[in-house]
Amino acid sequence: MSVTRRRLLAGGAGLAVATGVQQGVSAADLPVLGTYDVVVIGSGAAGMTAALTAAKQGLSTVVLEKAPTFGGSAARSGAGIWIPNNPVILAAGVPDTPAKAAAYLAAVVGPDVPAARQQAFLAHGPAMISFVMANSPLRFRWMEGYSDYYPELTGGLPNGRSIEPDQLDGKILGAELAHLNPPYLEVPAGLVVFSADYKWLALAAVSLKGAAVAAECLARGTRAAVLGQTPLTMGQSLAAGLRKGLLDAGVPVRLSTPLTDLHVENGAVVGAVTPGGLYRARRGVIVGSGGFEHNAAMRAQYQQQPIGTEWTVGAKENTGDGIRAGQRVGAGLALMEDAWWGPAIPLPDDPYFCLAERTLPGGLIVNAAGRRFVNEAAPYSDVVHTMYERNPTDPDIPSWLIVDQNYRNRYLFKDVAPTFVLPADWYSSGAAHKAWSLDALAGSIGVPAAALRSTVDRFNSLALKGDDPDFGRGDSAYDHYYTDPAVLPDSCLAPLWLPPYYAFRIVPGDLGTKGGLVTDARARVLRPDGTVVPGLYAAGNASAAVMGHSYAGAGSTIGPAMTFGYVAARDIAGVL
Repeated sequence: MSVTRRRLLAGGAGLAVATGVQQGVSAADLPVLGTYDVVVIGSGAAGMTAALTAAKQGLSTVVLEKAPTFGGSAARSGAGIWIPNNPVILAAGVPDTPAKAAAYLAAVVGPDVPAARQQAFLAHGPAMISFVMANSPLRFRWMEGYSDYYPELTGGLPNGRSIEPDQLDGKILGAELAHLNPPYLEVPAGLVVFSADYKWLALAAVSLKGAAVAAECLARGTRAAVLGQTPLTMGQSLAAGLRKGLLDAGVPVRLSTPLTDLHVENGAVVGAVTPGGLYRARRGVIVGSGGFEHNAAMRAQYQQQPIGTEWTVGAKENTGDGIRAGQRVGAGLALMEDAWWGPAIPLPDDPYFCLAERTLPGGLIVNAAGRRFVNEAAPYSDVVHTMYERNPTDPDIPSWLIVDQNYRNRYLFKDVAPTFVLPADWYSSGAAHKAWSLDALAGSIGVPAAALRSTVDRFNSLALKGDDPDFGRGDSAYDHYYTDPAVLPDSCLAPLWLPPYYAFRIVPGDLGTKGGLVTDARARVLRPDGTVVPGLYAAGNASAAVMGHSYAGAGSTIGPAMTFGYVAARDIAGVL
């Protein structure tokens, strides 16, 4: 499977700038709602890190947030953060070095992203983590064992580089806690759960380690209750910690204040237009407004079909406002056809981003022809890239995750405990199917019965041997993260043998889009010809990802978002 994809949208390709709009909108009739050194668009991880950095450099700063809540997609997430050589992993004894990190990132990203941007991310990421810890209540934990996504590449680390926020008491925010964007998945009541716990919680019914982790999650929750705390972890902790830093630094966050345009004077961006008026920026505007995953027209324009806004778990306000505003002042775009993909099950309420479930032993993914076509345990972005690279006569969208009752007896599925009945609306919506034979299951999901039987027979024979020469499942250390150590000879592979059988519809979901404004190593927005748009910076999913078409490890979205928010603010302050 290819690590990188060579489909880079050349800077400016598909660029649509309205005639005359490059000169910016007139501010003559707009009330000026405030004048600051720095105006930041968006209160996600990129925006809040940028604002905190600017404020600590002595720059007056305001954050404008479209939603009635703060935190964006970061608050909804598991909040893994991929930053090589950061102080948290070095203190834990992780054997990382700048040379290893540079070699690994270059191997993953390839030529899709300029070397200078890769180097800037690696150079400034560790300092950003130190800065955030020094200027907010945030502390971080190493996600030990969560492998880099391609650990076999030069510089890859099988034990991982990712970190996540430590537990935080939400009461430190006071009344502002009520404005925190809620998580994508609620933590069960009474538990305090970290991202790194989920792999073990899925195994709690069959693993002593899993049961011990579940008990520790309950103990944390009990301690927090006794102390009268409101415990936050994952994205909730990250967003709350950054917001507390902004409160302490005196940085206002204007909620329900969407960006409608950028204001330009004498060729430079000098402000942000909102429905209520203009926020002027003396030194610069930093766009951290997220991607365009909830903009159906943009997805239809730039991305391969089938695609839809209903399959993403990104914040619903992410409709590409900052990207389109940047276009109108002449910015180039890249990577617009790509996203932070992952196989998703389109459940009735929300899509479910499927991580452990497709990797655990005793399951396989088939296409419309009833055939396997991918290593089910591969990095989630690669699985969806493969789904889109389908043969038109043998489509892989939708695909089907096939499991048996033995699998359901052993493992948590989303939030449904082992042996428990799946919700009825999963079946009525077509997201899940159940049958007492493979032939009946094939009929229910519309795939050839003989092909499905043959595929399962072949898979079972490979699973019993503990080797998958067809697609290499289990060959990478990464493949074994969300698996069952009790299953031998390979924790990735187990046969399907116990009826009834289940099928779950798999579509190309995402955490957000990854294409946007082209930026340089200083996070400055560039035109298609490579020249700088004065006064305009971008970070996070409003900018074209430093990861290119690939994904180095858990947190490759948030780590670079925070880093380039930090870089942008320091460049504006003249201290980069």
